[in-house]
Amino acid sequence: MAVVTLTATNRGLPVTPVNGLAAKVIYRSGTVEVGSADSATSTYGFYRVPTNARILGAGRVYWDDLASSGSPTLDIGFRPVGGNITADADALNDGLDAATVNNTGVPIVKDKANYAKTVWELLGLSSDPQGEVEVYISLLDADVNVGGTLTMELLYGVD
Repeated sequence: MAVVTLTATNRGLPVTPVNGLAAKVIYRSGTVEVGSADSATSTYGFYRVPTNARILGAGRVYWDDLASSGSPTLDIGFRPVGGNITADADALNDGLDAATVNNTGVPIVKDKANYAKTVWELLGLSSDPQGEVEVYISLLDADVNVGGTLTMELLYGVD
C-alpha cells in the first residue's frame, strides 16, 4: 500500500458566471483516479478557491466502490495554499463510506446550517485570512483495495 497525493483533472466548464442580484456562481467539476493500493491518509486535491468563497450546498461528490474489505472513509476539507490557514480535513463533510459505490452523489457540505458560509467561517476563523485554499478529499480509517473514480462538483459564490 502507498500513501498518495494526487490532483484532480478538471473537466467541463471551469467557470459559469450567473449574474443577477446574487453573487457570481462558479461551477467546477473534477475527477481523480484512486489507485487500488492507496493507503489511508492519501489525499486528492481538487480546486483552489478564495477564502471569501461561499460554498453552496448544491455541490456533490461521487465515487466508485473503492474497497471490498475494510471500512475506508472519505473526508472533505480545506488545506493551505501558501500557509495562510491550518488544514482542516473535515471542514465540509466527513465519514463518507468509501466501500460502497455512490452514483447519486453526496452533498459536499454535510450540515445544512453551513450552506453558503464562507471558507473562513467554515474553518472557524474570526476573520478572512485572504488568499486561497485547496478543497481536497482525504482517505481515512483504512486502505482501499479496489481502484476507482472519485469526482467532485463544486459550486461557490464570491461576493
